[in-house]
Amino acid sequence: MSAEDLTFDGQGLLPAVIQDWQDGSVLMVGFMNREALTRTLRTKHVHFWSRSRGKLWEKGETSGHYLLVKDVFIDCDRDTVLVKAEPLGPTCHTGAPSCFFHRLEENGAIAPDTTTLARGGILELIYGTILDRKVQPKAGSYVSSLFEGGKDRILKKVVEEAGEVVLGSKNDKREEVIHEVADLFFHTLVVLGYHEISLQEVYRELANRHGKPGLRPEKGKHP
Repeated sequence: MSAEDLTFDGQGLLPAVIQDWQDGSVLMVGFMNREALTRTLRTKHVHFWSRSRGKLWEKGETSGHYLLVKDVFIDCDRDTVLVKAEPLGPTCHTGAPSCFFHRLEENGAIAPDTTTLARGGILELIYGTILDRKVQPKAGSYVSSLFEGGKDRILKKVVEEAGEVVLGSKNDKREEVIHEVADLFFHTLVVLGYHEISLQEVYRELANRHGKPGLRPEKGKHP
């Protein structure tokens, strides 16, 4: 199978979903014809076909906020493209990181979403709650109690949970490892919240390391 086997609609287009390669956020959705797809694959910059203007265009050609292609996938029906990309700046023309920042309510109303819930996944969801508990302490909240206890209490929990992960692994207890790693992730997020370090900053650090040799020289020593 090749790109020639893709199924374009009657107008010669297929939808293209653009996803942040670091946190999985859906950044935008556009349409590609064969030429846009070919240029996207060749240049590693996302291109679309504008239905309103009737022309090919490169995302970021006027703003400089390009989308750098990291990987491309197609769906089971071969009529939709998923592009994992690195955004150079905000993706939306409004200046927002993603074009999806309105919530569709149960009653059908559309309201601006001031949270970041549309971006990322469960880690972002939990981290948002942690930040909320930091600025708005809640009675009976475990996270609020951690912040009230200060940095030492937070760090103590990270050390404890890391130890539990080690014990679970040493004992070859799969479910215990899963449970304790979840606890470790959670308390690590609290540390990030304490220092107000976003998950995106951690993702960028991991992305910078991706594909590079894993061994780093010890401090004070040259490679």
